[in-house]
Amino acid sequence: MDQREIWAAIEAERHSLADMLDALPKGGDWDRPSLCEGWRIRDVAAHLAVATQAGNAAVLIEFIRARGSFNRMIRDSAIRYAERPIAGIIEEIRESAYSRRLAPTTKPLDPLFDALVHGQDIAVPLSIERPMPLEPARAAATHIWERGFPFYPQRKFRGLRLVATDVDWTVGDGVVVEGPIQALLLLISGRPAALPSLTGMGTAMLGSRLG
Repeated sequence: MDQREIWAAIEAERHSLADMLDALPKGGDWDRPSLCEGWRIRDVAAHLAVATQAGNAAVLIEFIRARGSFNRMIRDSAIRYAERPIAGIIEEIRESAYSRRLAPTTKPLDPLFDALVHGQDIAVPLSIERPMPLEPARAAATHIWERGFPFYPQRKFRGLRLVATDVDWTVGDGVVVEGPIQALLLLISGRPAALPSLTGMGTAMLGSRLG
């Protein structure tokens, strides 16, 4: 995908996410657990809303507040932002569809990955069908596989060959694990919810790899 296609996919995903969130009941669903351990649905939505707003100085402050932990920084900032009104969070996600602003150290494929995977973090626990578009999912999966931090999939899934069944995408060497690119993207980003959609001799090894 070229830059224009990536940004178009981000815009479409953010609009779709806002529509999905707007359709949720304003009560209990927002406080249900997401696929992200320790995150509620509202925390994931808040993370998506704030993603285009933080500059270098704000990120540095959050990093210091989190005592140097990247994961704690992301989680804590999302939880604090989640106390804002739900309607405002949804509107900020919708408005962010047109933003080309990137968080420090990121590339356009990072917000695409965020929109795709965090959409599933919300949809799957609520039993909402949310198919990923194939080309954006493939581009995001390649990016995460090659990037390393923070998931380190090449190290985590060493000895396995991951093969998509619905798009041309294969990585790794070893025992085969295959399934839709959507499930493989969730897998390499550490989501056990991917496991029921995967087949192959290598699936027996996945539980211990996800830890």
